[in-house]
Amino acid sequence: MAENRTLLEIKNLRTSFRIDGQFYAAVDGVDLTIYKDEVFAIVGESGCGKTAMALSLVRLHNMNYTRIEGEILFGGQDILSLKLSELNKVRGKNIGFIFQDPLSALNPLHKVGKQIEETLVYHTNLDREARTARAMELLANVGMTNPELTYNQFPHELSGGMRQRAMIAIAISAKPELLIADEPTTALDVTIQAQILDLIRDLKKEIKSSIILITHDLGVVAEMADRVAVMYGGQVVETAPIDELFANPQHPYTRSLLHSIPGVADTEEGRLHTIQGTVPDLRSMPRTGCRFALRTPWMPDNAHEAEPTYHNVGPEHYVLCTCHKTFKFA
Repeated sequence: MAENRTLLEIKNLRTSFRIDGQFYAAVDGVDLTIYKDEVFAIVGESGCGKTAMALSLVRLHNMNYTRIEGEILFGGQDILSLKLSELNKVRGKNIGFIFQDPLSALNPLHKVGKQIEETLVYHTNLDREARTARAMELLANVGMTNPELTYNQFPHELSGGMRQRAMIAIAISAKPELLIADEPTTALDVTIQAQILDLIRDLKKEIKSSIILITHDLGVVAEMADRVAVMYGGQVVETAPIDELFANPQHPYTRSLLHSIPGVADTEEGRLHTIQGTVPDLRSMPRTGCRFALRTPWMPDNAHEAEPTYHNVGPEHYVLCTCHKTFKFA
């Protein structure tokens, strides 16, 4: 892709949390490039570092217990070097965030309409009457059937799907160039999930923003994404265009994820693959070698690199470690 399509560059990102007086990396050396007008998915099971990385992009961690290193270049500007006053001009206006749990993200003491207007107060020059009109318009845009009623309701008076729509209205209110959606459908039933995904897709076309979609659901990835990064143990183990990843998965972890989905499995006996064990705790995370090796004990040690590097295996397709060359399902 042409260089001028780059919107966000993440270089050697390392996010560490303080536990018992020591820092442990939840995100460890991540390099990613997000292009303009694309949906970039980040997928992996719980504990792999997806949300930790997403929150790092706009510095939403509690910095008393967190250390973020590396570079996050947005429009050529390093997010990590900005003063808080400068960062607040980027949050909301240039980068919007859809949180995983809207009930805890929305302020329970303020009506929905006023929470939408808060972003407009900070990032636009609209007067009070125009802000109210814009808030109503946004509520209608995200599918609220009665915007006037919703405007005057508190978050606890809304259903889960309506709260998520209100959260999306806040996130898109200033028409950000980048929208980060962290598990936007996790707590919703299947029907509402589909509605929210359709809404995000339609809004992307309308405001012409890029989207970073954080999810553990490969079905959502297949439906929404242009490109995808697979995370495990705080590292990106594989990146590829979406069609390439599903047609030609390389890393053992990616293959294991795909072959645990009904209808995708093609192991010798036609059974779903079960990934052994769990993601290691931060304090016991291997610091050398392939971090997925602990969950593939049948693979020989020499299949893994002592210091894993990225290998180009196709157009825009990169995989970490040489273990992709010898992996077979046990």
